[in-house]
Amino acid sequence: MSDTDTTLSAPARAAVDALRGSGEHLARSPELSEILGVTASDWTRFATNWEDLRLDTFMADGGTYRYRRYGQYEYVPGTDELVLLPHEPYRQEKFFNHLNGGVDRVYEPLTDAFTGDSLLHRLLASLGDIFTTVDDTHRWLIKLHPVRIIAGEKIGQPAPEGRHRDGVTFVGSLLIDRLNITGGESTTYDDQQNLLRTVTLSEPGDLLIGDDQRTYHQVTPIEAIDPAQPAHRDVLVVNYSALPGRLS
Repeated sequence: MSDTDTTLSAPARAAVDALRGSGEHLARSPELSEILGVTASDWTRFATNWEDLRLDTFMADGGTYRYRRYGQYEYVPGTDELVLLPHEPYRQEKFFNHLNGGVDRVYEPLTDAFTGDSLLHRLLASLGDIFTTVDDTHRWLIKLHPVRIIAGEKIGQPAPEGRHRDGVTFVGSLLIDRLNITGGESTTYDDQQNLLRTVTLSEPGDLLIGDDQRTYHQVTPIEAIDPAQPAHRDVLVVNYSALPGRLS
């Protein structure tokens, strides 16, 4: 165990050990809440930000089931230096996203209420510290995707591109809310496409993280239990990319 490991809480050390081993880890809400030092009321407050997302108009399948915003941070572990970066388009290449990749996707920026929430800051810093303990990166580019997938009378696709990687260093999917739905099972695979885990993120604060260079992930479609009532799956997708050096 390194000196860095000893400064982490037991749930955080478990995440580090799992990422070093299989390459992925499930932290249920009580474990993540302990890492972040938050309570159920914090999750409830944070979830209100998902009521202010905008329709994703860049779905190549023509779907109107996804709502989102987008933003970027720089984080330097060990310094509490978490900086919101200027807003810019989001892009993935076709190699990583055969459905929606290859174009600049312009989404609405994160709101002030979202970026100002203390839970978000604790989450981004804590994950950055965990990932740094795994691979000794000392500067992270963090891309944030608050996403709502709706079902209702139609099927919602949390991952319409199927089994994939995001093209970053570490990935995470944080459940914010499940309302009136079935489905939405998350599955991870190793580099040889062997099954690692199938799980349903069910409680606010359930988090599935993975080494994006060693694992693949996918999520099954969602359907409404009662099509006449609101039905959605809210998540925060986080992408951490290792960067060299420091910004000037």
